[in-house]
Amino acid sequence: MDTQWSRRAVMSAALAAVAAPVAMSVASGQERPAAAATQTKGKLTDATLGTLLKAMGLDAKLNEQRYDFAFKATIEDAEWELSLSAVLSQDGTSIWIMAWLDELPKSAADVPRTALLRLLSDNDKLGKGKFFAYIAANRRFVLQRVIPNENINAAGFRSALDDLGQSVVSTHSHWSVANWASTTSEEPATTAKAGPPVKGSAPQAAVAPATAVRPSTEATPGRAPQSAVNDSKFNSSTKR
Repeated sequence: MDTQWSRRAVMSAALAAVAAPVAMSVASGQERPAAAATQTKGKLTDATLGTLLKAMGLDAKLNEQRYDFAFKATIEDAEWELSLSAVLSQDGTSIWIMAWLDELPKSAADVPRTALLRLLSDNDKLGKGKFFAYIAANRRFVLQRVIPNENINAAGFRSALDDLGQSVVSTHSHWSVANWASTTSEEPATTAKAGPPVKGSAPQAAVAPATAVRPSTEATPGRAPQSAVNDSKFNSSTKR
């Protein structure tokens, strides 16, 4: 009798040991799709970032992990063409959008201190994760915006590009090297126009030829559109 009970106990224990991992595996399998869906909702990869830009009608060129593209926008009743780049951060949690601006003069003597102080002052006021930066690899200014890589869609991403473009235009007098000669004696501006909040922008906080902002063809009667088309010439990695 004791022997039969002992055998039954051993068999029951063995069956329980086999069944437990199977049950855990089934439960894990049921939970995994939901977790994966939560993780990937609206989150872009390097490949899907390019797909999104293409779906927005932008001719984006892949340069390492960075996408370069021209972006046209009507800002303050004028048509502008901006040279932009977009790249994922190293950990994939954010997206960096960059507007390529002017190249600094080759001589440091031609870079006025007050001009740089203006840009630093603007950094404090732009908001929405936007700031000026200097790319040493090509001595070029950029205006950048960082947005979380979550819940990304075409409408929201376009709003982020529009907002960045608006800030490029509103701060043109500060980053335009051509304006420095006439403003070196002035104090840094006390305000920076960031513009009204752009509906649909993400919550916060092209390789194109030649120079920064220049007149182009007519966009509206009596007013020439501008372009901020710049050669990024940025060969080093932009992942952060």
